[in-house]
Amino acid sequence: MWQNNRKVTRTYASAHSKNAYGMITGIAGWLKISGLSTDGVTNVFAALNSALANNREVDVYVVSNEIERIVVK
Repeated sequence: MWQNNRKVTRTYASAHSKNAYGMITGIAGWLKISGLSTDGVTNVFAALNSALANNREVDVYVVSNEIERIVVK
């Protein structure tokens, strides 16, 4: 489900492959970044960090507590 006009409050990643997370306003807890590929996880993580660093709103598509897509506004 799309969660619109949200802010990114935190991001986290470890050295493990495809292990990245974000916290989004209005959604409880950490959301894992879903992805079939390492590049996909990296791209969504980079977009989350860009939004966080620049105080931009995002629309995120969340399925089963995982972020699948993001739009930085």
